[in-house]
Amino acid sequence: MKKFSILFTFSIFTTILFAQGISSMQQRKLSNALTAISNLYVDSIDDKKIVESTLTAILKDLDPHSSYIPKEEVERVNEPLEGSFEGVGIQFQMFNDTLLVSQTVAGCPAAKVGILPGDRIIYIGDKLIAGVKTPNSEILKSLRGPKGSEVSVRILRAGKSQLLLFKIIRDKIPLYSVDATYMIGKDIGYIKISSFGSTTVEEFKKAFAKLQEKGMKSLILSLQGNGGGYLNAAIQLADEFMGKDRLIVYTEGLNQPKSTAVSTNAGNFETGKLIVLIDEYSASASEIVSGALQDWDRALIVGRRSFGKGLVQRQFPLIDGSVMRLTTARYYTPTGRCIQKPYKEGKDKYELDLINRYNKGELLHADSIHFPDSLHYQTLSLKRTVYGGGGIMPDIFVPLDTTRYTDFHRKLVSLGIINKVCVQYVDKNRAELKKKYPTFEKFKKEFEPDDAFLNALITAADKEKEKASTTKLPKDSTTTQVAPIKEDKETIDKENVEKKEFDKSKPLIKLQLKALIASSLWETNEYYQIMDADNESLLKAIEILETPGAFEKILK
Repeated sequence: MKKFSILFTFSIFTTILFAQGISSMQQRKLSNALTAISNLYVDSIDDKKIVESTLTAILKDLDPHSSYIPKEEVERVNEPLEGSFEGVGIQFQMFNDTLLVSQTVAGCPAAKVGILPGDRIIYIGDKLIAGVKTPNSEILKSLRGPKGSEVSVRILRAGKSQLLLFKIIRDKIPLYSVDATYMIGKDIGYIKISSFGSTTVEEFKKAFAKLQEKGMKSLILSLQGNGGGYLNAAIQLADEFMGKDRLIVYTEGLNQPKSTAVSTNAGNFETGKLIVLIDEYSASASEIVSGALQDWDRALIVGRRSFGKGLVQRQFPLIDGSVMRLTTARYYTPTGRCIQKPYKEGKDKYELDLINRYNKGELLHADSIHFPDSLHYQTLSLKRTVYGGGGIMPDIFVPLDTTRYTDFHRKLVSLGIINKVCVQYVDKNRAELKKKYPTFEKFKKEFEPDDAFLNALITAADKEKEKASTTKLPKDSTTTQVAPIKEDKETIDKENVEKKEFDKSKPLIKLQLKALIASSLWETNEYYQIMDADNESLLKAIEILETPGAFEKILK
């Protein structure tokens, strides 16, 4: 059976892959090797492992974005693109080995039966999950399930002496790709899109309509950190801003004929002032949108050079439910720019590109970026110079602000200390906070983390440091015990450095604390309204739109 499984799986795989130009001799070579393994290997073999490792290795050697997705991962990987999953609709944190409900999704099953933020889930079904260090993955698996199925939970709620039983009928839970929508001043609208999925354009249209009702005349569209998604979603979004019969993007590959996408007359914002924000993590579909708008001189692009992913993947389902994502074409902007960055030196070096950009100073200084003459292009309306060969270069460069980032701050974030302290604070003070700040506007204007809050953060950091210093080494370690911490000069110097770093990062830490609390009390939209006070690219875009004639002067 295992022999059949290996060979049959590869017969399907080779039908797809070998059409790309692999010779019949090499096909037979691989088939012969698999036949020998199946018939002659000394021990029993794990056919699934062999096939998956081979697929992974082959695709890795093709390009950085072709990939194999095991059956168990397909649903999770596709969820952000499909815009939903089936479950109960809660956001949770593990707090002192207990599942704490931090937020419920409005209108979804958990909220409908009366589960509230601050509730602690003790049992899922008959299984105790509190105090036993249940992995997050296991909790997710227990809460998720087919639409219409039932799951019961027992909850500990503040002020109640006994556990409360809730029976929840699972349903589709929406995953939103529009993270933030709000007005800046009287007539500037702001929309942030985190990915391009099946619901993105509809979400955008709803957000856009809300801003129009509030008097929006100019729009800032943030694609910062947006890693892409569906090609069609990018095409449809670009169409919202462009007049009829304009090329948005075209794709072409060795075995894929040229295919073009052209704008229609269905756009809702074809003439107003538009600024698109991008950064080094904006990729793929984000680059299609920003590249098309830049090529047609329709928008100002503000920020830093985008990631540089100009490869199109097609998804092939395999016989066991797993999936292969195979690069089948490159995409090109309307001026003919292929913005895929080089990957000939292999995937490992490719993935170090952003680190290399930082080390070379590119994220801090625009003059560190150099494009050869062969990669210079002219925009289609105003004949401005734009660049190809590795990402979209913005019209207005905004350097990465590193002044408030320190090693101490990075530790607070990476160890989850900032998030943990926020969870504790909201859990203890939720009712009081809601009473004192009945609206987000009041919270945004008046709330500031006080000294007691910051001291709690420092105390939590000290406890984490103490825990790390007393952690026993593995038994096979050559060191038999951990040396005690000595209050010597080195230790004191380290503490002084940490104090200085904390003071340097203090404004950023306070902002992050405030934003996380806002997210717990309201939603993601309010989180970004707080954090965007530190978004240099957004602030630059606002400055341009609020300065008479500045937008027109740049875009000429």
